Amino acid sequence: MCNYITPSGSRRVPAITVENILALPRVTAPSGDGSIERTVKSITTAPRGFEGEGFPVRRAFQGVDMGDLDPFIHLDQMGEVEYAPGEPKGTPWHPHRGFETVTYIIDGIMEHQDSEGGGGVITNGDTQWMTAGSGLLHKEAPPEHLVMSGGLFHGFQLWVNLPKADKWLPPRYQDLRGGETTLLTTPDGGTLLRLIAGRLGDHQGPGDTHTPIMMIHATLQPGARLRLPWRPDFNALAYVLNGRGSAGTEARPVESGQLVVYGPGTAITLTANESQETRSPAMDVLLLGGLPIREPIAWYGPFVMNTRAELIQAFEDFEAGKLGRIPHAPLPEQ
Repeated sequence: MCNYITPSGSRRVPAITVENILALPRVTAPSGDGSIERTVKSITTAPRGFEGEGFPVRRAFQGVDMGDLDPFIHLDQMGEVEYAPGEPKGTPWHPHRGFETVTYIIDGIMEHQDSEGGGGVITNGDTQWMTAGSGLLHKEAPPEHLVMSGGLFHGFQLWVNLPKADKWLPPRYQDLRGGETTLLTTPDGGTLLRLIAGRLGDHQGPGDTHTPIMMIHATLQPGARLRLPWRPDFNALAYVLNGRGSAGTEARPVESGQLVVYGPGTAITLTANESQETRSPAMDVLLLGGLPIREPIAWYGPFVMNTRAELIQAFEDFEAGKLGRIPHAPLPEQ
């Protein structure tokens, strides 16, 4: 059966790496004058669960107040799991309306297909950005050769809310290759920053978002201290994908599977412990920030709307086939 990776388990391969981190552009650390350090508001541990056809996840946002997450709705860490041959699983065709899904793969391969013709295959360091908007059907699954062979799988899916004015936009699909990610480092070269969306200092990530957000996959070497400037009108979240360290200048301990919610301010701080796990010698963190929408949320299953009436309408539209039709599978070659 499939196994979660433990410290004594399989090796771990990060998403995108570079041979010489010192050759990357530097992100200027916030100056002491005028910057306001964000203190740690809360740290929660994500429970384990299963999604779709039964693949393991950690529910990173469970137990966190929605007001602290806004504009984010939901975050699943998928794996880290080592599949045996025949075990890899995905999610069957299902609907979405009213938000965006962001799927990022660290290890493994995932195929996407939707009823609007969007789709593609993502692997190490790639991102799929799907704006559900007014509604569509989609599915996500490992390719057949991965099902047959098994292997390591690790990634995450983030749900980003859309404001009322954008919930009825036509669906859109973005396929972001790992090579398009903006790679940066800190002044001392101790952290690799993969800027996927948003602006960090003078640098811009490739993701084109309706809701202003910032998304970064950071890898901190043992003992590295990461201090970044942060928009004061954004919230600030840090989810530890693997490794151990501390959050904030108050050095609150944090480890794999835990979410840090920061309070207000203009700078955030994370520090990696000098000693890390053998299988993952660095600390990997997903950093998220976004402009709160501050609108009512009516959320049930795959629909995120503003009112209960809109939620009921979404279910009725889905049942009436108005959110799209499942494309016919191509005939096998003779």
